[in-house]
Amino acid sequence: MNVIPTAIEGVVIIEPRVFHDERGYFFESWSQRDFDAAVRPVRFVQDNESMSTRGVIRGLHFQRPPYAQSKLVGCVLGRVLDVAVDIRRGSPTYGRHVAVELSADTHRRLFIPRGFAHGFAVLSDTAVFVYKCDNYYHPEAEGGISIADASLGIDWRVDPAAAILSAKDTRHPSFAEFDSPFDYNTDLYQQ
Repeated sequence: MNVIPTAIEGVVIIEPRVFHDERGYFFESWSQRDFDAAVRPVRFVQDNESMSTRGVIRGLHFQRPPYAQSKLVGCVLGRVLDVAVDIRRGSPTYGRHVAVELSADTHRRLFIPRGFAHGFAVLSDTAVFVYKCDNYYHPEAEGGISIADASLGIDWRVDPAAAILSAKDTRHPSFAEFDSPFDYNTDLYQQ
């Protein structure tokens, strides 16, 4: 796999080696050994999958410590714009984001460490989104930030005013109103 750094340390794009022939393609979608060597050791414990239609934006979500999650995300059908926002107080990139298009065509994945809010916008008619998490889901630890917050400077490529959101996602606070439970100087990588 090829690991591509982004503008925020720790958030990386993973490009698999894809082998094409007359039958189609093959690639190794996950290798614990290769990921540990190329990115860092992470023990994923839960896989999730969602299907959404064009115009859906999901996010910006995170789980509060001690249930924080690192995620390895990808799109196996269609296209999405995936976004990770640094919410670690004291981080030199606090409040900044990385946006990466993920699609079934490129097979790219994005690794998002703990201490980031995450969301995605669906750019195709339908998208199937998959992600691995290094901690189990705990509903009482859910948190979020409004996708419509202009101060974050995110171009979702979908008009936030016309986006299809869950009722829960319409109630998240703005970044200015948000009190982050994450600290850049705390070791969030412990499992």
